Amino acid sequence: MAVTRSMADRLNPQHRVFFAGTRQNTPLLDRIAPVRSAGFTAMSVWPGDVKGVDRAELHAALANAELVLTDLELIGNWLPGHAGATGAFADIVRPTTPDKILSLAEELSIRTVSVVELLGLPWDVREMGLAFANLCDRAADHGVRVAIEFVPTGAIADFARALELVERADRANGGIMVDSWHFFRSGSSLDQLAGCPGDRIFSIQINDAPAVPEDDLNIGMMNRLLPGEGELNIQGLIDALAETGTTAPIGIETFSARLNALNMEEAALECTASLNRYLI
Repeated sequence: MAVTRSMADRLNPQHRVFFAGTRQNTPLLDRIAPVRSAGFTAMSVWPGDVKGVDRAELHAALANAELVLTDLELIGNWLPGHAGATGAFADIVRPTTPDKILSLAEELSIRTVSVVELLGLPWDVREMGLAFANLCDRAADHGVRVAIEFVPTGAIADFARALELVERADRANGGIMVDSWHFFRSGSSLDQLAGCPGDRIFSIQINDAPAVPEDDLNIGMMNRLLPGEGELNIQGLIDALAETGTTAPIGIETFSARLNALNMEEAALECTASLNRYLI
């Protein structure tokens, strides 16, 4: 049960988001009505979600449901070391270039695009800082913000590194996506998060997991729990985010075979109930 808190102590997010990774086995248009009925005000999309989807039909369905698209996930091919990389993740992220993703975001009127480093390149703060600054400049031409999603198995492994890149780039449209699984599995600091300027936090994804990290984090990353079902300090994360003053959209991103086995309406309701544990 959520702790009763004063309004000053709570997060005041611009939107409650149903993140696309939670329901990849349901076509995008079929997610819209259940997501809205469950109380969400926004959705994210992956590029594959909109492949073959009529844009006019999509925009009409979103407008009818009074939903907006807040995030496009993701740019994964943006560093010099990505171009010649090999392996399973390399094949997945190779098509996700800045040109393709930023153009798609502008086409869909999406304000925020996430960027990740999934291949475990050597950490090079100077090179990566310059690359992120360049990416922000390119995104600005499309009217888009860029949110670094730090991933413990990648070069930008934790919140501290993401914040360092954002500060080095010093671009108004450069910020951070905070994902609770990545945050705790990377050993990131709640105190450092609480001290981050709120306007540098662009998106928030929450999910849960057992306290003990998985032997293979890449596998664990794709098997998550709804907030409150595991043992991560979700309330501590929410409290730290509230201290920043951020109004970033917040929502559920939970890769879960159990949720996938439910119908779309049931899954959306479970997600909003878990989010409400921490926002009401």
